Order: sequence, then C-alpha cells, then structure tokens
Amino acid sequence: MKIKSAVFDVSAPDLKSCPKWALPEFAFIGRSNVGKSSLLNMLVERRELAKVSVTPGKTKLINFFIINDTWSLVDLPGYGFAAVGQKVRDEFNQAVSDYLEKRKNIFCVFALIDSRLPPQRIDLQFVQWLGGCGVPFVLVFTKADKQSVARSQANIDLFKQAMAEGLAELPPIFLSSAKTKGGRQEILNFIQQSLADQNRT
Repeated sequence: MKIKSAVFDVSAPDLKSCPKWALPEFAFIGRSNVGKSSLLNMLVERRELAKVSVTPGKTKLINFFIINDTWSLVDLPGYGFAAVGQKVRDEFNQAVSDYLEKRKNIFCVFALIDSRLPPQRIDLQFVQWLGGCGVPFVLVFTKADKQSVARSQANIDLFKQAMAEGLAELPPIFLSSAKTKGGRQEILNFIQQSLADQNRT
C-alpha cells in the first residue's frame, strides 16, 4: 500500500462525537510512552501527523485521520499513567472503552507493546480485555531499534506465553521501529489485505 494522502478530520471526546461515516477504521492504542505517535507518523510518512511529545499521555481525545480517501486511521488515548487528573483520566478511558466496544466500523485494533520490556501486567490486562470486545486486533511491538532482534523476540515469546493462558487464539504480531521504518510495509500490507478481504465479502 502506498500512502498518497493523510488528512486530519476530527478529535472526538466521546463515542457520540465520532464521525458519522462508513469508512473502515484501523485504531492504534498503547500504554503511555510506547511510541505510538512516532509509529503513526512513520506509517503515513508525515512528520507531524500525530503529535510526538516527551510527556507521556499527550493524546486525550480520539483522533481521526482519513487515509487515501478510503479508510481512517484512529489515534486512541493511551492507557496507563497519563499525567492528568483522575476525573479526566476516567473520562477518556471511558471514551476508549465505548469506542472499542460499540463502534461498528472498526476493522482492526493495533495494540502497541514496548519490545524492550518483559510482559507488563497492564499490557496483558488490556489485551485480555480487548480479546473480549469482539473486535479483531493485532499486536505491534515497538522500538525494535533500541536492542537486538534476539532480545525483542525473547520478550515477544514471553508475552505470547503469558497471553496464551487467557486467549483461545493468538493474534498476528508485528515488530516495528519508527526510526528504521521496520515493520512499516508489513503493517500497511495487513491493512490493505483487510480492506481487500472486506471488499470481496
């Protein structure tokens, strides 16, 4: 897939404010500081499509971007330790929950995991919950350039083992690096295949 256009459409504070369209949506979410904004910018080759910040938890709204006039990339607020008040945190977590559980045109959710870390409880809990939402999802292990492939793969294997205890079937897995563009084509090919499969049904 070649990205010809990537245009910001709207930021939504809750489910009812989300766009009223039928565009296929591919949503990206991860723990604060997982490198989500950098990954999104790498995928669409736009330096500032998603705001990159040294402060974790910068995304507080559900951000919709229209890609190639045919599908939407959705940037979801991260889960974890965003530096916001409890009331605000509860509100945007509720918005994310509503979106993932009730939004009808989600084609796939990309759950981002830091490849440098052994399995984290908060990531495992989120993935287990996501598995119960009834939406297709995949895992993207980020920051692969920060260590050897062997180290990353060892952490991925540990995560798969921990995840297998609560899921009947393991999701597809990608290893990525915003710096080297590793995994970019594989992720875009997956999106393209998902769109093609839908068009055939």
